[in-house]
Amino acid sequence: MLNYFNYFTEIEERFQQRRGSLLLLSTLDWALVEAWQEAGVPLEAVLRGIDNAFDKHDARKATAKAKQRRVNSLAWCAQEVMAAVEQMKEAAIGAASAPQENTQESGFEPQRIAAHLEHCAAQLRSVAEQSAQSAAIQSAAGGALEETAQRLLQLAAEIQSATEANSRRVEELERNLTVLEEKLFAALMTAAPEAELLQLREQAARELAPYRSKMQAVQIRQIEQQFLRKRLLEARKLPRLSLFYMSHA
Repeated sequence: MLNYFNYFTEIEERFQQRRGSLLLLSTLDWALVEAWQEAGVPLEAVLRGIDNAFDKHDARKATAKAKQRRVNSLAWCAQEVMAAVEQMKEAAIGAASAPQENTQESGFEPQRIAAHLEHCAAQLRSVAEQSAQSAAIQSAAGGALEETAQRLLQLAAEIQSATEANSRRVEELERNLTVLEEKLFAALMTAAPEAELLQLREQAARELAPYRSKMQAVQIRQIEQQFLRKRLLEARKLPRLSLFYMSHA
């Protein structure tokens, strides 16, 4: 099985290599990589998608009269990554690739976003109901769960009332979800036993050790934080709120 950190570092290094300069991945980019990793997207598909995206960008840049904007986010490659996944699936079953019409949904339709938010709220409330008997979640964290669930339902109602989820609205919603998850994570950190946090940090240090020489200190801290957050949420069966964790089913 591919090492957790190796998956992340390979993707970041390929993105930086194709961009031609060092650019640390954003919180949103890390969430996207985690979504790919958790969904079982092969590393080869991600790297191929990044290459395809930059190949197309470079081709447009070579023929364009106006100056092309520089790629500043891994999310810009997401469509090509998913296309690479489909190509690999078709190759695996020996199916011929068929031309794609430009009628495919964007994946960020209001109903789909609302369903994701409502599902997350239901998961949070389910865990909150058990918090009184749980050693892993204290009352303070339980209150944060209910507060977050209420806000998610409010956001779901707002997005459903919109006629479309344009890019500006989606970006604003993603920022809201990032803030909510930050607050929830802070509550979980406060309530978590010291022994659990120590064990998780030691585990992160062990798994990250082979890659430290290739990374800057800020990158190491960022990955360790993501690792800690991921493990705390998993242990409590809590969802990730980012839109990039929506089911692709």
